[in-house]
Amino acid sequence: MNDEQLLRYSRQIMLPQIDVAGQEKLLASTMLLIGLGGLGAPVALYLAAAGIGHLVLVDFDQVDLSNLQRQIVHSTSDIGRPKVESARDSLLRLNPEIRISTLNKKLSDSELLAQVQQADVVIEGSDNFATRFAVNEACVNTRTPLVSGAAIRMEGQVSVYLNNGHGPCYRCLYKDEGELDTRCSHNGVLAPVVGIIGSIQATEAIKIITDVGKVLDGRLLLLDAMNMDWRSLKLKKDPGCPVCRE
Repeated sequence: MNDEQLLRYSRQIMLPQIDVAGQEKLLASTMLLIGLGGLGAPVALYLAAAGIGHLVLVDFDQVDLSNLQRQIVHSTSDIGRPKVESARDSLLRLNPEIRISTLNKKLSDSELLAQVQQADVVIEGSDNFATRFAVNEACVNTRTPLVSGAAIRMEGQVSVYLNNGHGPCYRCLYKDEGELDTRCSHNGVLAPVVGIIGSIQATEAIKIITDVGKVLDGRLLLLDAMNMDWRSLKLKKDPGCPVCRE
């Protein structure tokens, strides 16, 4: 690292768990971020600020006025622009040293698999089960760690799937697409709730790269923001899971 990088990341480097070695791991890492909505926005900002060397942003939507209440990586002047372009510009203003790749399209299964194979960690921030299931399957097949988050109304959840063959995968938790409607366009969401969940997703992704602390692998962290209660549930591998079973 040069002197400017040492200064930029000095508050992280001061942490004995991170130090220079941990920061260098972050600078050398590639993270794939699926979705630049309410969850993806804070994830992208914190990962860029933390010095993730290469961020790959995937989203095929455009910025809408109704997004701005919670999708803090976009601005009013970005309305009508592709979200990946809006987010890229914001992130480079924050940290011009990082590398950002953008994919303004819905990825096919083969394209998704190729992107996941190149990533050290995948962060999933979409709002539909079809995408979540596809991302999970690609991560299981490539043994790529997945950080999953969801938020709706005043509730949120975060989990980590290391996909090392020992713990559960996302499909062990959710069996089909009809179990839960998580689209905020149908149910509403409180803006800071997605910020809380997205910040935890970014934290877990950084912990995976730096091998710091205990991540949420095999656990589901649940937030009830109405009462500001947290719960942690243990997740078990489903021997009948159609994705990760032996």
